[in-house]
Amino acid sequence: MLYSTLLTGTEPIGALPAGPSWECWRAGRTEGRLLGGVINRIALNQATRFALPLERFDGAVLFWEEAGGHASHVWSYLQVLRHAGILDRICGMVVGIPAAIEGLDSPEGSPPLRETVLDALGDRDRDIPVLGNAGPNLPLPVGTRVALDAQLRTLSLLEPAVRPLTVTGPGS
Repeated sequence: MLYSTLLTGTEPIGALPAGPSWECWRAGRTEGRLLGGVINRIALNQATRFALPLERFDGAVLFWEEAGGHASHVWSYLQVLRHAGILDRICGMVVGIPAAIEGLDSPEGSPPLRETVLDALGDRDRDIPVLGNAGPNLPLPVGTRVALDAQLRTLSLLEPAVRPLTVTGPGS
């Protein structure tokens, strides 16, 4: 029902249904346009001629997830985003539930994903809110304006994902 409303409705959906896994990794509230996807694709794309201009990340709420691979790869991808200046431009972050990432669950493995993310964000002039373990299967339409309140664990779509079709031409 949620996806049908998202794809056919002309009104903003508002708050997405929060799951019990949602965690506040860094408190705060912000608004911005959604931008993101699978983190390895975001990071690797930035090394190609198809890279998004850095300005596209200005004031964006970056969402990402990762499935498979190793925890050290996630750390590396976050460092690529950090050194590219992307993490200095975003206003918020939504991290999906990690799936099948080796090294996150073992005591002798990598630090928890929360620590990895907060380490990559580092000491900054401004703290950005981070909502962790969001999902699963959230409709996150790229480019849609959202409100993120990490402490309250809410993510709200502030505008519709689709625009009404206006037909112009002969006879209209």
